[in-house]
Amino acid sequence: MTASDRVTVNDARGPVNNGPGPQYVFYGAGVAWRSRRSAESLRIVREDRFHLAERFASPGKFRVAADLLEKPGSVVLLDAQPGTGRRAAAIMLLHQLGEDGETDEEAIRFEELSPGKPKDGDEEPAPPGAGDRFLLDLSRITDEEAYTEAQRRLAGLRSQVHEVGAHLVVVLPSGLAHAHPPELAPYTVRLERPRGIAVITRCLRMDLMPFVPEDLRRPGLQLLYDRSPMRELARLAGLVRTARDSGRFGSDFASWLDQALHAVKDRATEVGKRVNTARTAPERALLLAAAVFEEAHADTVHEAWRGLLKTVGHEEEASTDLERIDFGQRLITLGIERDPDGRLRFEQLAYADAVRTYFWANFPGLREKLAEWIGVTTGLPGLTTDDRVNIVVRFGERALATGRPDHLFDLAVLWADGATGASGDARAVAALELGLSHEGFGAWFRRRMYDCVNSTSLSDGVVRALTAACVRSLSSTHPDQAVVRLRHLAAREGEAARAAEEALFGLVGDDRRLYRLLVDRLRGPARRESRAAEPPLRLLTELLRSDRVPDPPRWPDLFLGWEAVFSQPPTKLWDVLVKSWLDTAADDRTREMALDLMVGATRGRTIALHRLYAIACDWAGAARDPVRTAVAARLWQHIDQAQYARADRTQRAGDGPRTTEEAP
Repeated sequence: MTASDRVTVNDARGPVNNGPGPQYVFYGAGVAWRSRRSAESLRIVREDRFHLAERFASPGKFRVAADLLEKPGSVVLLDAQPGTGRRAAAIMLLHQLGEDGETDEEAIRFEELSPGKPKDGDEEPAPPGAGDRFLLDLSRITDEEAYTEAQRRLAGLRSQVHEVGAHLVVVLPSGLAHAHPPELAPYTVRLERPRGIAVITRCLRMDLMPFVPEDLRRPGLQLLYDRSPMRELARLAGLVRTARDSGRFGSDFASWLDQALHAVKDRATEVGKRVNTARTAPERALLLAAAVFEEAHADTVHEAWRGLLKTVGHEEEASTDLERIDFGQRLITLGIERDPDGRLRFEQLAYADAVRTYFWANFPGLREKLAEWIGVTTGLPGLTTDDRVNIVVRFGERALATGRPDHLFDLAVLWADGATGASGDARAVAALELGLSHEGFGAWFRRRMYDCVNSTSLSDGVVRALTAACVRSLSSTHPDQAVVRLRHLAAREGEAARAAEEALFGLVGDDRRLYRLLVDRLRGPARRESRAAEPPLRLLTELLRSDRVPDPPRWPDLFLGWEAVFSQPPTKLWDVLVKSWLDTAADDRTREMALDLMVGATRGRTIALHRLYAIACDWAGAARDPVRTAVAARLWQHIDQAQYARADRTQRAGDGPRTTEEAP
């Protein structure tokens, strides 16, 4: 037997082929099963990394860390003050190791790992492979107990990374320097704050801003360069771009920069003064409604404003509309413009964002009511889909900033629950995507989604929203968890569940590691249960069809899947599965290995072998094609060999005590 004749399969319990032909050797479960995926896992999205690389200004000691990380098997720990861009530096250290290449059939992974153990129902990440790059961000840990647990996880990761020649960068928490492991001191680099002017300069140049270095040396900027967090400096550059693109704030860089500086330095004070000046409930409500619904049509903002007053329990004035201050005058008093299309916006740059921030920070007792208001008013008929999504994002940013992710998630479920049609509710999907992408609450949203997909009853609208969030967001950052959640959704009944099934198969179809993960997930319940496991068995037979298998196939994955299917009583579910592989074998002789492996996966069970024989007869007889007849004949030959082997083992078992090798 040559090397090309051998396929290694794990977790099986006996020989498959005792007759002539290629031998398939089956070993016990072991390291060989730790296959790696052909795309990025738990990935920091590639496009985001390239975007960051274009704008990244290296902090002090960055080169020291890069030199330490360069050697395969190395681990570098970054210690830095909050606001110095430590997470961005960690990502860039890994990114600058080189382009994502491929080794053999597997791609180099670029993953962010969780500080803690996976929750129930989620998988442990696949072990590292040569050249893989990992980020472990511990910067949000604030207590020693959690840090001690993270250190235990880190110890295991270090060993694996060193053994296989991967790379790991760890961002250490601030305020816990006394708890840092002393043995890691040689691998720890204390990053220094980047030059603020360099951060601003790179961002502005990438936005093609017409400026000269002297423009960035004006009074008032140096304090920002020296003290502002890197994200605030990036925000300042973004506001300069917004001022330019709006066309409302002059035509030169100095004017745009003036507006941006006022937005980051003065807006909070200006908004505070305006809110304190506007002492009546209608004035304050209009200020907030305009800030949340900015760029919506004036009539819609008016309706949202009246809805907010009703939600907070404001009593209507006894006078008639004609006796009240007209809506336009109220807008002018609050510094709100109405453009020629009738849409509202504030006169000053980034003013709406400052208003929203002020109200959520200073009126905590209103947050529940504001969530209720958003839940209703985002459905106003005058809003476009883009308007609705913008409003959801604005509300979501404030809810997350004030530590209320439940407000955003609960609204997503509410909106999705009332959705009809195959497209679902854009508001719900936007809310889930925003939560999943949040650095602080992303894990919270993943856990809530897992709880949700395991609930006993979900509307089709919620299933569609969760499916879309898995495909569009979660699959890009945590594909393993996306597979787990989609599997639960696909096991349900209804059209939405079928859409989740197609999304699930599409996600794993080109990814060997995810395909193996799903096979394992589905074969477990199918192996342990019978009728109660009908949905997993149905999904498993669909997954194992020849047109859903990654190319080229990993025969060990397929064998274990087929073994789980054929261990159950024969059903009609087998027909499509087996016939798909007979079709493939008829078209491609290199796929004939499937015939032998399918027969081997029956473990010689007579009922299963008879069913395979009947399916092949039906398949060959339906077309009366000589090619089909030949393929069916080869399958029958494998069936005969399996039956012969079984009979031989039975006879030998009757002759005396069985050895370990002879045991079935």
